[in-house]
This record gives sequence, structure tokens and C-alpha cells, in this order.
Amino acid sequence: MPDLLRLNPPRLLIAGFAIIIIIGAVLLTMPFTTVDGNGLPIIDALFTATSAVCVTGLVVVDTGTAFTPWGQVVIMLLIQVGGMGFMTFGTFLAVLLGKRIYFKERLILQEALNQYSIEGIIRMVRYVAAVTFLFEALGAFLLAARLTGEMGWKKAIFYGIFHSVSAFNNAGFDLFGNFRSLTGYTADFFINAVVAGLFIIGGLGFAVTLDLLNQRRLSSLSLNSKITLTTMTALLIGGAAMVFLLERGNPHTLGPLDSFTRVQAAFFQSATARTAGFNTIDTASLLNPTLLVVMILMFIGASSGSTGGGIKVTTFSILLLTVKSIVTGQEYPNVYSRRVGSQIVRKAIAIFFASMALVLTTAFLLTLFEEAEFLPCLFEAVSAFATVGLSMGITPDLSLPGKIVVIVTMFSGRLGPLTIAMALAVRGPTNQIRYPEEKLLVG
Repeated sequence: MPDLLRLNPPRLLIAGFAIIIIIGAVLLTMPFTTVDGNGLPIIDALFTATSAVCVTGLVVVDTGTAFTPWGQVVIMLLIQVGGMGFMTFGTFLAVLLGKRIYFKERLILQEALNQYSIEGIIRMVRYVAAVTFLFEALGAFLLAARLTGEMGWKKAIFYGIFHSVSAFNNAGFDLFGNFRSLTGYTADFFINAVVAGLFIIGGLGFAVTLDLLNQRRLSSLSLNSKITLTTMTALLIGGAAMVFLLERGNPHTLGPLDSFTRVQAAFFQSATARTAGFNTIDTASLLNPTLLVVMILMFIGASSGSTGGGIKVTTFSILLLTVKSIVTGQEYPNVYSRRVGSQIVRKAIAIFFASMALVLTTAFLLTLFEEAEFLPCLFEAVSAFATVGLSMGITPDLSLPGKIVVIVTMFSGRLGPLTIAMALAVRGPTNQIRYPEEKLLVG
């Protein structure tokens, strides 16, 4: 650990997540983790561990039928560490043991939690842990209470804990077997509400949740919280309306359902596309326009500093505000009587293009290595990058090169392609020369 701490924060985050994934993969190759007693092949173990630590939910083997309870516990622990972040999880344990947290570790926590400064960072870690365990415990209790009559209380408790952890951390792993996810509970309002509530809160971001708890009035919220809440609400409602309108006549999805269940399923599909990964209707049966809407929602993702992925709703909002400022002739993007700085705008643009490049590269490579059509490959690429876990059904049939491509994409999506690029870049001396400005023709 001392050697690792000499790395800069982005490189240490990469190294830390990689080590956790490798440990998880080794455990999943052990005989006690699988039902057949042979353990997973190394590439499938690495894929599953990466998907769990990166809270994605894409699976090459069925979690509910291929793993023993011990294997499922390993996956659940990987989800927990990956969702909270290995540094946050480790710091919380260190605080419980009374260990001192040094300045270098606080800098790494600042990077991991995407905070502005290290001030109050340990208090933030305590809060993250408290909120995580509180909501996971509440979700586990509610789900176990609902499932007890269906499978007995022992199994229901385990299912409740596993799915609560998976939902709050936006992982999308399930134990219902045969890659069904929650399609057996499409009309179950209680399970839909609990699971959706968990991954919406998890995707909201700890900073926003803390802001909501501390402020008595919405007008007193920070600009980050206001933008996050406004954009997330618009995306949830807009996405649900689009899914409902496009799929209401589809006999393979919303068509056979009653009116209330159609609305419920459309909302769940819109919400789960925001990096959750659970599904109550068959993703592969969605119409092409709906798949495009889902891919857009997946690419945008959840809130900064949350358990979700994607480019994040604040990045998306800044890009829209920047376009608006250019169209209206404003020098800077303005929102809620505040100005967005040029450095933030540049970072948002860099994140967008780095993410788009990663998705297109992944889709291109999948079309080379797999026999699937282009749309399922593109959908898989977006889902892997945004750590969503939704799939059109090609994940279990991926070839060895395809699995490696998706593993790299999930890892890059969880940490952020810009973070990885900054970690790998060789920084030279700062160039203080300011060259003459030259006009260029654009547009």
C-alpha cells in the first residue's frame, strides 16, 4: 500500500480497482463458487468480477443458476466495494478501526468522490457509508418481506440483501435465474417501486443527497444539486413518455399489459436505463426507436459522485447550456443566475468526446469479432461504457476477443475515459507561450 500511495490519484484509482477485480476473479475460479464445482474459466471469472466491481451487470454466465450461495456472496461483496469505491470502503474501515487518514489518502478520496476539495472529506466518507448501508438495509427488509411467502424466509432474506445491494449500487445483477432479471415481476408494483427507488437514490449522488438533507428549501440547494435534480427528473419523465408512446402497441413488450402496468413498466425502463441494469420487459424485443432512446439515456447516465455511470447528467446539462449560450450570443453558459466557468465547459466537452470515442471503438471491435448485427453490438458497447448492464442478449455468446473488449470498456466506463487518459498521459512542462490568435471557419 505505501508503494501504491506514491502514485498520483488517478493512477492509484486505476491500480486499486484493477487489484480488486483480480482478487475477485481469482475467487470466482475457486470450486466452491460454482454449482458444478469447477469454478469459472479465468476469462469468465475476470469478466464477472469486472462487471461486479464496475457495477455494470453484464454477465456471461447466469448469476442465479451458475453460482453457489458462496459465489453469489463474493459477487455481492465485489458490487459493494465497487459501488462505494475501494478507497471509500477502505477508509471507512480504517476510520472504524481508529486509523489516521493522511493528506495523500485524502487527495485520493477527493478524486474518488469527485469533490471540489479535501475539506470535510472524512465526514463525507462517513456519510457515504451511512447512507449506503441505511438504504441497503431498508431495501433488503422490504424485498425480503415481499418474497418470504414466495420462497421461504431464509431464501427471501438472502435475495433481499443481494438485490438491495445490487440495486442501490446500480449493478443490475439478479438471482432469479435464466437471465430473466425482473421480467417475472412486471406487474408487481411493490418490487418495482422498491428496486427503482434504490437505484434512483443510488444514482442521485451522495453530494446531492447530503445537500437535500441539509437544506430546508429547494432554493438553497447548490447549483450542482439543482442541475442534477432538474435534469434527472426531465430525463426520467421524458424517457418514460417516449418508451410508453413507442412501445404501447408492441405485442412483445407493453402491448399485452393493462394501462397502469404499461405506465409502470415504461417508467421502470426509463429509470433502469440510467445505469441500473434491471429490466421488467425484454430488452431485445424493444423497437428500434425505443432502443435508440434507451441508448441515449444510458450514455447520459446518472449523477456525478454516484454509483452510476455514463457521462453524467451535469456533463450533459453543461453541453446543452453551452450550445444555448452560443445560439443566444452569450459569452458564458448561465443557469439559475450563475455562470458556468470555461474550465468546466472544456472538461465537459472532453468527457463527451472521450466517451463517444470509447463507445464507437468498442462497437467497431465487437462488429469485427462477433457475428451479431450492428445494433446489438452498439447497444452492448453503450451499456458496457455506461456500466448499465442491459443487453440485447449477445453477452453470453461473446467470443474471447469480444469479452476482452467489453471488460476494458466496463473498466474504462467505471473510472471514466478522461481519468484514464490523464493517468496515462505523460505531463511535460507547462507551456507559458501565448501564440497569436487565428480565425478558423467552423460550421
